[in-house]
Amino acid sequence: MVKILLACSSGMSTSLLVQKMEAEAKERGLDAEIWAVAQDKAPEDMKKADVLLIGPQMRFMKKKFSVTADEVGIPLDVIDPVSYGRVDGKAVLDKALELIEANKN
Repeated sequence: MVKILLACSSGMSTSLLVQKMEAEAKERGLDAEIWAVAQDKAPEDMKKADVLLIGPQMRFMKKKFSVTADEVGIPLDVIDPVSYGRVDGKAVLDKALELIEANKN
C-alpha cells in the first residue's frame, strides 16, 4: 500500500484533490491511502506516510517539513500550482509515485 500525505494551511483546500487522487488510484488498481491534514498535524502524520506533498500556498513550510521528512525517511515536494489549481488528481498522484520511487534508490 502506498501512503500519500497532503498538507495545506487548514487541510480543507486539498480535500477535493484527495478525492480526485483516490479515484485515479482506484482506476489504476493501485492500493493507496491518501489523506490531507493541516500544517500543524503534518509532522506527526509524516511518520505514517511514504511521501508528503505540500499545497502551493504552503511552499514556505518546505524547509521546516524537510527536517522531519529526513528524520522519517520520506520525500517531500510542493504540489505544482497548475495541477493544484486544476485539481488534477492524475498529475499529483504521478508526482507522488515518482517521488516514492526515487526515494527507494
